[in-house]
Amino acid sequence: MCKGLIQVYTGDGKGKTTAAIGCAVRAAGAGLKVCIIQFMKKQDSGELKILEGIENIEIKQFGTGDFLIKDTPSVEDYKAAEAGLEFFKDICASGVYDLIVLDEINVVVDNELIRVWEVVEAMENKPAPTELILTGRGAHEAILKTADLVTEMLEIKHHFNKGIKARKGIEY
Repeated sequence: MCKGLIQVYTGDGKGKTTAAIGCAVRAAGAGLKVCIIQFMKKQDSGELKILEGIENIEIKQFGTGDFLIKDTPSVEDYKAAEAGLEFFKDICASGVYDLIVLDEINVVVDNELIRVWEVVEAMENKPAPTELILTGRGAHEAILKTADLVTEMLEIKHHFNKGIKARKGIEY
């Protein structure tokens, strides 16, 4: 296997998690072993239902389901974020996965649930062949510098601004 790179999908636009899931599905289809670690999430969603049925994809959620961006985090939010980071470090040490997705990790760092240096250190210590994808708005400059590929999703127009709520099967 070739050297695994570090990808970051960030920005205020829609599609960061969707892009990461697309890569995960592609990797699983090629026979690679994938782990998706979702920070701040604890919910049933369309992607979870379908991804759980795909061989070679494992999904773990580390969140209370109560924390929203820019809320005051609870003690449980901090514990869940730290548990997610520790899980990531453990699976990196195992070397089992070809692709690891850290979904919404940038938001966790931006809200100071985890210190950025801990994430950068974990990024730098990933196994060489493992591909790593980090998602979430507000990616820290240190994360961007460590990455090999950075894509910014730019919001030009968004239906949320018209009061249209998240739709099942489309946004979750």
